[in-house]
Amino acid sequence: MDYKEINMSDYYRKDVFRHFTEDCKCSTSITSRIDVTELVKHSKEQNTKFYINFLYILSKVLNSREDYRLFYMWQENKLVAFDKINPAHYIFHEDTETCTPVYTEYLENYEMFYKNCSEDIEKAKQTREYQLDLQNHPNYFDASYISWISYDSLNIELPDGYLYFPPVINWGRYKEDSGKLLMPVTVRLNHAAADGYLVAKVFLLLEKEIKAFINK
Repeated sequence: MDYKEINMSDYYRKDVFRHFTEDCKCSTSITSRIDVTELVKHSKEQNTKFYINFLYILSKVLNSREDYRLFYMWQENKLVAFDKINPAHYIFHEDTETCTPVYTEYLENYEMFYKNCSEDIEKAKQTREYQLDLQNHPNYFDASYISWISYDSLNIELPDGYLYFPPVINWGRYKEDSGKLLMPVTVRLNHAAADGYLVAKVFLLLEKEIKAFINK
């Protein structure tokens, strides 16, 4: 886990950062539907899991900009950017109706990521414990699939006084609409680290990376 400290005097969003860490501590989020028609088709043709494929693409997107890899070390009062952030996702157990967190390291190599993620998921299926390990996994982002519905909006309330910066991403079931498979995705970021443009940019990058993924 490597990171660099952000020099606030040179930080391009320093005035916005100051405002949303001192005057108005809050988060910002957007829910939008993305077209996953071709990704679903590609996953079936390759006999791979859509869930892992999307998680890989999402991880690649969030690692593509330093803005999404920010973390506030409140004990030392410093803002840092991790070299890499990894997805913390969840396995739902039907028998207990509970979730188990799954930590998977993001690797740019798709085949290795897919293999490791599949193994991480299988290990998580063997336990019913909810074991978040924030101490050993500070450079993570929350990625949660709401598999039961295709929703229109979602709101995550977090203690913004704590200046929680890791992205929180949710997505629901895709459904057909006018011949396309559309999937709701919600992106939540701390407003000190991101504005509407940076939140919207996640969706634009997802569309771009989905096309690149299926055409590689």
